[in-house]
Amino acid sequence: MLVHPFGWKRISAAAMIGYRYDGRRARLLVHTVAGAYNDELLADVLLDLRRHLRGAKATLLWDGLPSHRSRFMQHFLAQQRSWLVAERLPAYAPELNPVEGLWSNIKGRELANRCEATVSGLEDAAAVAVERVSSNQQLLFSFLHKSGLSF
Repeated sequence: MLVHPFGWKRISAAAMIGYRYDGRRARLLVHTVAGAYNDELLADVLLDLRRHLRGAKATLLWDGLPSHRSRFMQHFLAQQRSWLVAERLPAYAPELNPVEGLWSNIKGRELANRCEATVSGLEDAAAVAVERVSSNQQLLFSFLHKSGLSF
């Protein structure tokens, strides 16, 4: 018999892999939230990114998630044009998104075959995964190369 509390609490994660324009360095940034993201939370994540980049310009590649396409987000992105350019990836093309390689890697290692009784146990495993990937420049660049994108 399998006994589980099935509380179905959830955490959501937003990840960004930043690549320097000259290919010298990559950095992984991960933000988590209890529950699900909405437009306002994603806008806050992008403002955190701006602070992290200290105002440096960036190009953001986004998939077709509804929150990425919403009216609110389009208006927000228009206000950020001084530092941020947002480009949408083609529909149904996850193989072009380097972050999909990240999720695949983490789900295949630290999160594989887990049956946690609490969300915090899952958060701890995810934190270990993020630390492992963050410290491996070769792995971060492999996600970009696998996508077929370049600088």
